[in-house]
Amino acid sequence: MDCMLRSDTLQITTEILSLIARIDEFKGAWRALGSLAPDRLSALRRVATIESIGSSTRIEGSKLTDREVEKLLSNLAIQSFDTRDEQEVAGYAELMELVFGSWRHIPFNENHIKQLHQILLRHSEKDARHRGQYKTSSNSVAAFDENGVRIGIVFETASPFDTPRLMAELVTWVNEERGKAQLHPLLIVAIFVVVFLEIHPFQDGNGRLSRVLTTLLLIQAGYAYVPYSSLESVIELNKEAYYLALRQTQGSIRTDAPNWQPWLVFFLRSLAEQVRRLEKKVEREKIVLAALPDLSLQIVEFAREHGRITMGDAIRLTGVSRNTLKQHLRNLVDRGHLNQQGSGRGVWYELK
Repeated sequence: MDCMLRSDTLQITTEILSLIARIDEFKGAWRALGSLAPDRLSALRRVATIESIGSSTRIEGSKLTDREVEKLLSNLAIQSFDTRDEQEVAGYAELMELVFGSWRHIPFNENHIKQLHQILLRHSEKDARHRGQYKTSSNSVAAFDENGVRIGIVFETASPFDTPRLMAELVTWVNEERGKAQLHPLLIVAIFVVVFLEIHPFQDGNGRLSRVLTTLLLIQAGYAYVPYSSLESVIELNKEAYYLALRQTQGSIRTDAPNWQPWLVFFLRSLAEQVRRLEKKVEREKIVLAALPDLSLQIVEFAREHGRITMGDAIRLTGVSRNTLKQHLRNLVDRGHLNQQGSGRGVWYELK
């Protein structure tokens, strides 16, 4: 490939080795951790999915909160979304569900990347003409502040003329490297992402698609824990460092001496933080589950799965009397597992 990855330009530092070892250690341990009950795993994935959708769309300028994303997801069947933010969330949610459910059957090629882009922008009226097609006009990477206001250009991208050739080269390189199994899978994913964003092959949606493709490649590489902890939320919290690392590496990709270090370090640190968060969640799950009575556990699980629980929900769920449930709910609030919202007949509970 033109100025793509060459073994003599990729320096594997001690930090990079340490981060890879840390992530791979958790990858192996997840087989045991992943033996949590299916409903527990489902609840973890639902929370992570909401965080991922909210964070990934906010990185690109959306203003929807995680709570608003959750509410929208509960109404996806309506297939009608009034605002650009809602359209983007709906498309991202559908694409993530597809990847989680069908990753074994998604070949990594240009045709499928275009199909995934089409799904991503399925509900976006503004993007109807170009979804699923490489760009025909020049574009550039812009950064947005926390209010969704554009604050500047991060990077000038590949021309529409060069895009098909560069994408063909990139996808070929990924598949060849995965086949040779000489370069570590995490390095293959990291390099794909930064080069994909340097090309910026589509008119819009490149950042969001890059994060979905990251998830797809990681799951296909055996990192089965990825759906249960949001990498996107890690990136959102470190957005300035994210843009800086991209800019530092992307500016050198087409030179004789590509500087992969800034992006590799940022990407691997983000994956390590994703692992740390999931470890903490799983450990808390184990402690909570071991300490709670079965009835209280049912209440907590329902609240985690659905975002909240009311007295009516609890009665239908358990078939237990109102007075008994009041005691369990009071104990869960006192012990810091639930927050009480509202009062009287309108009271409801959510996880802390």
